[in-house]
Amino acid sequence: MKNLERIAFSEELKEILKDCVSVEIPNTRAELYDMVFGKEEANSFDITYTVHGKEKKEADVVRCRNGAVVNYTEDYMRRRDPECMVIADKKPTNKQQFKETYGYDFSGLRKETLLWLKERELIIVPFRAGGKKYGYPAILICPKNAAFFAYALANLQAFVNIEEEVIPFVPRAIIYVAPPFRHTHFEGKQVCVHNRLDNCHEIFSYNLYPGPSAKKGVYSVLLDIGEQENWVTAHASAARIITPYENEIVIMHEGASGGGKSEMLEAEHRVEDGRILLGTHVMTGGKNYLHLGDTCDIEPISDDMAMCHPAIQGPDGKLGIIDGENGWFLRVDGITEYGSSPAYEKIAIHPKEPLIFFNLQGVAGATCLPWEHTLDSDGKPCPNPRVVIPRYMVDKIVQEPVGVDIRSFGVRMPPATAEHPSYGIMGLMQIIPPALAWLWRLVAPRGHNNPSIIASKGMQSEGVGSYWPFATGLRVRQANLLLQQIISCPNTKYILIPNQHIGVYKVGFAAEWLAREYLARRGGVNVMKRQNLEPARCPLLGYSLREMKIDRQNIRSVFLKCELQEMLGIEGYDKGAKILTDFFAKELKKFDVPELDPLGKEIIACFKRGGTIEDYCNLTPM
Repeated sequence: MKNLERIAFSEELKEILKDCVSVEIPNTRAELYDMVFGKEEANSFDITYTVHGKEKKEADVVRCRNGAVVNYTEDYMRRRDPECMVIADKKPTNKQQFKETYGYDFSGLRKETLLWLKERELIIVPFRAGGKKYGYPAILICPKNAAFFAYALANLQAFVNIEEEVIPFVPRAIIYVAPPFRHTHFEGKQVCVHNRLDNCHEIFSYNLYPGPSAKKGVYSVLLDIGEQENWVTAHASAARIITPYENEIVIMHEGASGGGKSEMLEAEHRVEDGRILLGTHVMTGGKNYLHLGDTCDIEPISDDMAMCHPAIQGPDGKLGIIDGENGWFLRVDGITEYGSSPAYEKIAIHPKEPLIFFNLQGVAGATCLPWEHTLDSDGKPCPNPRVVIPRYMVDKIVQEPVGVDIRSFGVRMPPATAEHPSYGIMGLMQIIPPALAWLWRLVAPRGHNNPSIIASKGMQSEGVGSYWPFATGLRVRQANLLLQQIISCPNTKYILIPNQHIGVYKVGFAAEWLAREYLARRGGVNVMKRQNLEPARCPLLGYSLREMKIDRQNIRSVFLKCELQEMLGIEGYDKGAKILTDFFAKELKKFDVPELDPLGKEIIACFKRGGTIEDYCNLTPM
């Protein structure tokens, strides 16, 4: 096979590829797109596999004018299962291990999987995990009838033409795709088995939804490499924000899935008369608006994965970052009609090359519209419609590394009232010192009504860094790396931003859009001056703003300090603060271990004794 010799395969893989039905290595994404619809290049194509002697349909692909539209036969396969990761190797880990979970060693199933692939027509896609400049060589091995999966990966990651690569191309990671095994071995569940060899990170994807493997699996590879090399890939979007007066700041927005990362890159949403709806009272229906004329320009940097690679030096004690992806796996549940998100709608409807869509309605020969979401079996729109958009299609995209001025952390908040208290007590923007920023990244609340994943009821932790679902190693190791990163970047500052609710007000993502405008107009770090701040009633929320004025308009104090809301009050706020504090106490126990960094032990001890915001600032000055 042409170009196979350019990749440094193990002897085991050479034997598999030598005897398989056929192998193709596309040199371009266009070449790969042509494979998506099968040998006949049909306008629609069913992906089926033999399971227990019968053909089972996993998904179908439809050729639309603007790309390939993929829909799965099961609701379950339309979003990522947060429990899908299993570790097969014997290296240090806090994750579920294959042998303990399934009662047998993975080596036999690994061999069975490779033999199954040996009997197929295969596609091999070379790419660089983490981007072309700072990324690591990797490959995907996939059955040809699942070419849509390969095309999704080729758009998400830094696809490479193997003929243009320096040889030998030595994979640091390999993704194997074997869909029917979820039925034959895992009772229909999504399973991704990670097998960390000494020089290669193997991922066995036993399902056809690309989220756990082509997307988050590559994230796992970067976190594993970072754990070895002492750096982190943050779970974050980032943007350079430029005011109408040409001042600029860089904001990096972190948080669990659904925490507002993609929304930080969107222009603020407006109602028909041009105003911005800040919040709607959930009991009375009363609405609060803001008039904003000229708003800031947004130059996107990353959507979900920001590499904080040691080769990237941030200026003046700031964290240096670059996008860890070559394409964005955008959730478009917020696009419900024409005009919801004009920039992304334009890209999706009139792309420069065919895109790939998931969980959206597709009619052969028609245009796939991002607001026509596939209906689940209950008749409701799937909450996780997606489109993969290559970075180069995004307007004003930033290509070079940047230094971060502000690191925000977003949390989905439920409504909170005195009658029904909850942890939804965060004001529109809370200012926090590095110590608290670290604690929030250890606990990383997944929050209220998460649309991205299965099983998102109630308050749960996404785990350290909010990227813990994708990490394969030890949580204390990641906690130490995050603390070292935070302490080594003293001129990057920290805030918290709620979404969905501020107390009794439904706000959606308006809080982060207004915080972004305010921070950029005020020069970012200028809002950290103590005269602008007062301690929050709940120490975990750091400082509240005394006042907030944007374009000569004051934000009502009830949005800055929830305890001032009549239907919540101090008593309701304090009950919510206890819910939040108890949750932190439960989650922080996991990190109170001997291997924790000494400063980390001091910070957790401060929390356990009920420390004040001044105590946290004494440990890590703002």
